[in-house]
Amino acid sequence: MKRLTITAETDPGRSVEERLKALLLAGLDGNETAYHAFLNDLSGRLRAYVRKRLFHLHDEVEDIVQETLLAVHNARHTYRADEPLTAWVYAIARYKLMDFLRMRSRHDAFNEPLDDYVDIFSSSDEEPANDAKRDINVLLEQLPDKQRLPIVHVKLQGMSVAETAQLTGWSESAVKIGIHRGLKSLAAKIRLFS
Repeated sequence: MKRLTITAETDPGRSVEERLKALLLAGLDGNETAYHAFLNDLSGRLRAYVRKRLFHLHDEVEDIVQETLLAVHNARHTYRADEPLTAWVYAIARYKLMDFLRMRSRHDAFNEPLDDYVDIFSSSDEEPANDAKRDINVLLEQLPDKQRLPIVHVKLQGMSVAETAQLTGWSESAVKIGIHRGLKSLAAKIRLFS
């Protein structure tokens, strides 16, 4: 026995609105065949609706159609029979489309191509570091050896206080005092230039 499939095209005398509405209402009353026919017919209309608005993003059309169908399915109990069905469905489709476009614009904002900013990347990161080293060296040269050498060895070269004391022949406390006084002098010199 051949099973009759109900589609919006089975009654050509009815408008799209009337046919889809009849299928949905029959589906809401428990007719699974009518509900599947409703979703099937609606998916084709939604696909055309979304494709027309996303003509440059063909790969995204099916995802938005499926999300819209899912939203229609989940909200079917909120549909009021005295309201136009297609307006209700297309409102859901518009919201899904806007959500997609909003997400895409956020994604695009965070993933802006760097080709427009080549000038920024053309200079080396080492240039500011080299400038800073030159500046600190100029300031360090102004300090007496008892302050400059402990800072250079301990703070810039990473040697220990004991290693610096052994290298310079000074006591460890003299190295610590030299670092303290030298950093204090450097801070004062930097404040003068600021």
